[in-house]
Amino acid sequence: MQNKKIFIVDDDSFLLDMYALKFSQSGYEVTTALGALPALEKLRSGSYLPDIILLDIVMPVVDGFEFLEKMRSENLAPNSQHIVLSNRGQESDIKRAKELGAVGYIVKASTTPAEVITQVSDIIAKKQQS
Repeated sequence: MQNKKIFIVDDDSFLLDMYALKFSQSGYEVTTALGALPALEKLRSGSYLPDIILLDIVMPVVDGFEFLEKMRSENLAPNSQHIVLSNRGQESDIKRAKELGAVGYIVKASTTPAEVITQVSDIIAKKQQS
């Protein structure tokens, strides 16, 4: 797991800071973006290629689904794994995220930060085995 680069995209700066701290304490190299537009700009620059992109769905201007669509259509960070971290847990949202390439979907409201890190680590481990 050493030095896996995780890019956390959320419009809540408190959650962004908290998850950044938790993931860095777990050995991840963390970069954050406050919302999808700055995240897209960073990825479009081509200078940053994260291993994992952890993103929220409900964000202003560009939501998580649009972000995933833009990443796919522009072929941004093509080798990264996308994991949704959202309060929206409807089956239709989970299905749509997976159709857009998300390899995992974590519902914030029913998961502690420690559990989020465990789930992200499990998803990465499964991907590495396949």
